[in-house]
Amino acid sequence: MIQTRVLVSGRVQGVFFRDFTRRTALEHGVRGWVRNLPDGRVDAVLEGEETAVEAVLERLREGPPQARVDTLTSSAETPEGHTGFQVR
Repeated sequence: MIQTRVLVSGRVQGVFFRDFTRRTALEHGVRGWVRNLPDGRVDAVLEGEETAVEAVLERLREGPPQARVDTLTSSAETPEGHTGFQVR
């Protein structure tokens, strides 16, 4: 079990990026949350099996059709035992 913090920049607000993240995470059994930041980036925490988290990260690098991902950074965190996946 791992947890990863993700920051995504580009055209990622107003293009259903948070819902895309939630649906993708649930498809892979990943738990956590996603939110918009005031500076225009999207912030997320992904927790689950390493291969599942990596699969979600790969999808987030592309984003939904209307999005443009310029950068995606991720960093390891201590798993917190999230249940479900929330859009904040």
